[in-house]
Amino acid sequence: MTTSPTIDNDSGQRVIAPGELDGVRVARSLAFIIDYVIVAVLCLPFALVIFFLGILTLGLAWGLFAILPILVALLYIALTMGGPAQATWGMAFMGVKVRRLDGQRVDPTLAVLHAVLFWFIHSVALILPLFVSLFSSKKRLLHDILLGTYVGRA
Repeated sequence: MTTSPTIDNDSGQRVIAPGELDGVRVARSLAFIIDYVIVAVLCLPFALVIFFLGILTLGLAWGLFAILPILVALLYIALTMGGPAQATWGMAFMGVKVRRLDGQRVDPTLAVLHAVLFWFIHSVALILPLFVSLFSSKKRLLHDILLGTYVGRA
C-alpha cells in the first residue's frame, strides 16, 4: 500500500522531509552521466537498423542518424522518468527520483518536457542555470522551478 504525499494546505505544495534533499546535487550529476552512457548504448541497435534501411533506401534513411540520439533519449526519459519508478535508470542507481510539488505523479509528457527544457536552457545559458540550485530552497534547477518539480531521495 502506498501512502500519498503530505500536502501543505496553505500553499498546495508537497511537504519535503528533512533528509530528502541530502546529497541530491551530486547524485543528480552522476545520474546524468550514467543516463547518457545508457542512451549512447541504446542508440547502437537503432543505428544498425538505420544503416541497413539506408542501404535499402539508397541512403535516404541515413538522414535519421541526425536525430537518433534525441529520439532515443526522449523515449528513454518518457518510459523511465515518466513511468512507475519516476526515475531514469541512472537516477534509480543513484537513489533519487523526480517528484511534482503538487504531489501528483510525473507522466511521460511532463518527463519529456522536463528533458527538453533542460536541453534548451542549458544550450542557451550553458552552466549558469546550474547555479540556480545553489540558491533554491529545494536544490532545484531552473527547469524544475518552471515545471513545479524537484529531485529528492527515493
